[in-house]
Amino acid sequence: MDPDLNAGTVSVRQQHVESDTGELLAGPPKSRAGLRTVAIPEAIIPALRQHLDQFTESEPTALVFTGANGGILRRSNFRRAVKWSETTRKLGVPGLHFHDLRHTGNTIAASTASLRDLMARMGHDNVRAAMIYQHRTAEADHKIADVMNGKITQVLPTDASGH
Repeated sequence: MDPDLNAGTVSVRQQHVESDTGELLAGPPKSRAGLRTVAIPEAIIPALRQHLDQFTESEPTALVFTGANGGILRRSNFRRAVKWSETTRKLGVPGLHFHDLRHTGNTIAASTASLRDLMARMGHDNVRAAMIYQHRTAEADHKIADVMNGKITQVLPTDASGH
């Protein structure tokens, strides 16, 4: 993750994968679409800035999130290293999985973006993967109806009373 908080973006250029043998492998994301720069919500920039100032080394290749000794967080020790169960319980969301955060963010994004834009943001190169985040909601249905209503009322003639 390569954050540019002044621009409000994060660039994804590589991934670290922990193999079944425990070896850490650095390389490009799974697909060509995985290489991307995405905008981040302005509301989280102060927290990210604080994290970077407090926990991240200043060199450009520094890891943003690290283990206790400054190394890469491994799948095998992530939950313990970040006290995941304790933290989620304190926040009132016991049982929350880390990947639920990605799913929630992408579901919110899906309510405001085209499928193509959503795929680019998530780094997916196939529609099927992006469709997982396309949930039907009553709120979205009302937004659709409101947009349709606006288009219809633009072309309807008005009577003397303005209707």
